[in-house]
Amino acid sequence: MSSRLLVITLSTLLAVALPFASLTSQAAEPAQDLLQLHQLRLTMQKSLGDFYMFNSMEGDQRYARMINESLSQAQNHLNALGEMPGESSQALRSQLEQNWNAYQKALLSLTEALKSQGYTDLQPVADLAESSEQLMSLSLELYTKLQQESGYSVPPLTQRSREQSQLMQAIAVDYAARSASVGATFIGGEARPIEELVKEFASKLTGLERAPQNNAQLRQSWDSVNTKWRYIEKSLINYNENSVPFLVHKYSGTIIQGIEEIAAQYAAATL
Repeated sequence: MSSRLLVITLSTLLAVALPFASLTSQAAEPAQDLLQLHQLRLTMQKSLGDFYMFNSMEGDQRYARMINESLSQAQNHLNALGEMPGESSQALRSQLEQNWNAYQKALLSLTEALKSQGYTDLQPVADLAESSEQLMSLSLELYTKLQQESGYSVPPLTQRSREQSQLMQAIAVDYAARSASVGATFIGGEARPIEELVKEFASKLTGLERAPQNNAQLRQSWDSVNTKWRYIEKSLINYNENSVPFLVHKYSGTIIQGIEEIAAQYAAATL
């Protein structure tokens, strides 16, 4: 092949490849932002559960460290978000950042109060829980708007798995709140009973386990998640009889980690 023909051939191949590379890059950006936003939601929610654990476990410094770790991780996820694709998503992100800064300041203040005096007043805790609820609502709105404005949709099984992680985190926070004697009233007045959340998680877990798209490795991964879930399921349902906040906090974290690993596999396969 002559050098001139080689140059023409390579130029043609490059011209064909570049649009596909550009499309792949454009798809990757909202996909990555949506992943960061999902993980932001998980860590924001976890920070409240960590605080409840710090309260109920009589100031155990492990949970104070967890609070700081969750706040740091959430901030990192927020910082990792790229440019929003439209005016609505930009406005929502700005509002989310403002609300997050206020929530973070309030949480750190309450944590310091617990450290110094061993207790906190109930009203500031209720305010913190309401602030957390607003953050979750706002971040979900941004998650939805980002998909609308970017034209990218999270693949179905990836989305279902992420929702399952969020549900597990919500259950863990609810349980920790009850163990800290602040109760469901302080995690959003219209909060659903924990028994309903547990039933929903179990039902959706079965559906995900039975998804026909699962290969042998994914089925094994879901089986591992299910084993951990069954270990704490009865404690969650019978929370009034034998409170085991340490156990639920620990296992919910490993369950979420397992689900997130599966969600990443779904995302890689566009499932």
